[in-house]
Amino acid sequence: MTDLPPDATQAPPSMEARPAETFAEVEDALLSRWPETKLEPSLDRIRAFTELLGEPQGSFRSVHLTGTNGKTSTSRMIETLLRALDLRTGRFTSPHLERMSERISIDGEPLDDEAFVRAFNEVAPYTHLVDSEQDHPLSFFETIVAMAFAAFADAPVDVAVVEVGMGGTWDATNVIEADVAVVLPVAIDHAKYLGDDAATIAAEKGGIIKPGSVAVLAEQTPEVAAVLLARAAEVGATVVREGIEFGVAARTPAVGGQVVSLQGLRGRYDDVFLPLYGAHQAQNAAVALAAVEAFGAGALDEDLVRAAFAEVTSPGRLEIIRRSPTIVLDAAHNPHGAEAAAAALEDSFAFSPLVGVMGVMEDKDHEGLLAAFEPHLTYLVCTQNSTGRSMSAAALGRTAVEVFGEDRVSVVPDLAEAIDRAATLAEAAEAIDVSIGAGAVLVTGSVVTVGEARAMLKGRR
Repeated sequence: MTDLPPDATQAPPSMEARPAETFAEVEDALLSRWPETKLEPSLDRIRAFTELLGEPQGSFRSVHLTGTNGKTSTSRMIETLLRALDLRTGRFTSPHLERMSERISIDGEPLDDEAFVRAFNEVAPYTHLVDSEQDHPLSFFETIVAMAFAAFADAPVDVAVVEVGMGGTWDATNVIEADVAVVLPVAIDHAKYLGDDAATIAAEKGGIIKPGSVAVLAEQTPEVAAVLLARAAEVGATVVREGIEFGVAARTPAVGGQVVSLQGLRGRYDDVFLPLYGAHQAQNAAVALAAVEAFGAGALDEDLVRAAFAEVTSPGRLEIIRRSPTIVLDAAHNPHGAEAAAAALEDSFAFSPLVGVMGVMEDKDHEGLLAAFEPHLTYLVCTQNSTGRSMSAAALGRTAVEVFGEDRVSVVPDLAEAIDRAATLAEAAEAIDVSIGAGAVLVTGSVVTVGEARAMLKGRR
């Protein structure tokens, strides 16, 4: 259990005051609550909250996703396929890249400011009731989860695609009874909260597998697979596994993404263009397809599948945000994600030089991130994002010098300046003693870093 600040057991002031009127007011109110980066593992608060709200999560069917990496991309793919089947969808993902309202989408679009304020005002009058009755007040994450469920119920949606915030068993999203539980590849991340070995983490994530559900399991290591299969057997869930019941039959890199053949649970789907890069995204697509088939859709029309996947986007995941030089954004923040991103860069591009801009969070495995990217980056600019959780550029730089060598690293704390420095190096390859080629910049290390870079660079295009 996380150590709590001295006043954490005291309920915050009553929220019976006037409703919020602006997005900024909602943002301030949510951020004043216990942060989502710290956990007090219990579903008591969220259960009490949703009970007061009339159990909105019971008014729609759901697909629940966990795993170490790939949740948001796969959620977006599942949602796109479900919408192609004329189902009204809600999607809850976290964290956000640029704006908090990105976390709650209906019909494929994030809530606009007015709808986000309305969702907050619907739940806000009940927050103080929960705060006063529980040992600890509602957190930011618990509050925004309830906002999402209330918004989905009000829409109303037919099905919600819900990504866990962290883990599974004790995650606030786990008050849903999902028809389909998706477990993407499990590796080590958030070790402080989830455990420092993959099997322990898998036991926590497997908590989203519920009695009578279908568990769609991405390819896992043997120890993780054993834990997840045991959980499914314990609760009587049906299991379908990547590489056995479904999977990627073939993939070929292509301009703007890749062309894949997917073996689903009910049929095979060939010549599917996926406008995302990397083998890991092809695997995410296979998982998404199996999840939708398992949801009850059965075999899907091949043209529908092709049309849906062709529309998929996943901002901040190997996203080309600018040309001349090319700037790529990828939110990899752990070694597993970094290895997948690096493999995709080698698979789909021929950048030379590739200059990295990296800003990481203090609690992440920055040594593992650096080691995963080192063989693929010509040069690295160490920076930091604007949050208090960010590791300082200087501290990151000290470790980077040990991994890359002093002549391949510079430290530029300001993110905008760091990107400009990297772009200059990518354009003038001779400045770092490599032959001139198709130079590019990769901004990575944290969702927050990538989100801040994305906001800056969109304005420059």
